[in-house]
Amino acid sequence: MTIGSVTTQFFHLNEPFTLESGESLATLTLAYETYGLLNADASNAILVFHALTGSQHAAGVNLAVPGVAPLWTDECVTGWWDEFIGPGKALDTDLYCVICVNYLGSCYGSTGPRSINPQTGKSYGSQFPKISAADIVRSQILLLEHLGIHCLHAAVGGSLGGMLAILLATRFPDRVKRIIPLASGFQTTVIQRVQNFEQIVAICNDPDFNNGDYYDGPHPKAGIILARMISHKTFVSLDVLEKRAKQEVLHPDETGQQYELSTPIESYMFYQGKKFAERFDANSYLRIMDVWRSYSLEAVTPKIFQGCEHQQYLVFSIDSDVCFYPEEQFAIVKALEAAEVPVKYITVHSNKGHDSFLLEPELYSPYIRFALTDGCFQPA
Repeated sequence: MTIGSVTTQFFHLNEPFTLESGESLATLTLAYETYGLLNADASNAILVFHALTGSQHAAGVNLAVPGVAPLWTDECVTGWWDEFIGPGKALDTDLYCVICVNYLGSCYGSTGPRSINPQTGKSYGSQFPKISAADIVRSQILLLEHLGIHCLHAAVGGSLGGMLAILLATRFPDRVKRIIPLASGFQTTVIQRVQNFEQIVAICNDPDFNNGDYYDGPHPKAGIILARMISHKTFVSLDVLEKRAKQEVLHPDETGQQYELSTPIESYMFYQGKKFAERFDANSYLRIMDVWRSYSLEAVTPKIFQGCEHQQYLVFSIDSDVCFYPEEQFAIVKALEAAEVPVKYITVHSNKGHDSFLLEPELYSPYIRFALTDGCFQPA
């Protein structure tokens, strides 16, 4: 069964929100969606953290979000984890109330660079402050308090979302019982820093970027197209990329580029970048990229899991992942074991690379359903 039509809701904090940098936002808005009903004691809530460029719209059909047009393209209408959330699915909405929140700094309804700065009456643009992973987690804790949720049944996230789920669990250990990171890590690796830096340079070097103050003029489409091409090759395996490329061919007049595309691979990569440029804001991409780039649990030792002994982890690896290599998840598992925190570790065998956790529910759902039950970590 599917969830059907859903509507984005908004949480407004009408007081200053102080950021980890020391700067503050005069007000704060978070866009979020819920699926399923919260029970009487608010003990059945599952918080889903989306990936880098995801949104609050994780399941069902949402035709429009106020204030987000024109970024809410056809690609956004169906929830990005629709096959995982709903009655009888991995996150079973007959049992749980599932919540997904658009990150602070993003562009799908939460306060971000596109938002109106109440002090100027114009979009923040370059004046939007630096956001950290801790800022995102703290803002979502405020939403949970608003909803009357004091302890989550689980926090779930893939990619950057998994990193944020772990951060919530370590910063606020009494706020969550189960943590399920998929294709994630607990530190930013050297290769990730290099690839992220390449994307940042691509956007900032676009002449239309104008230091982030481009909302009254042309947007830096060429820069964000290039940034997406740099990143996309880490999301899918080369085998899958080649197969998909045979179906994606752009004519030269569709690219707007001086360079004439000569192979299906080039055409496919440009097509992916072009789609992304239509649905995501360049400033938000830079802010969320910086969240990933600066992510830190302070010390990657068992000490980070002190106070987490009551929690239970299910950690997923994807054997073909070249964005978050399996070694990164194994490092999480070793640290959890050293801290004597209950953990189970699953390696998913897939040819789809990093994006497998978005595309192949049959490989994850049985384990997720089991991990959400009370008996999962009991001795056999």
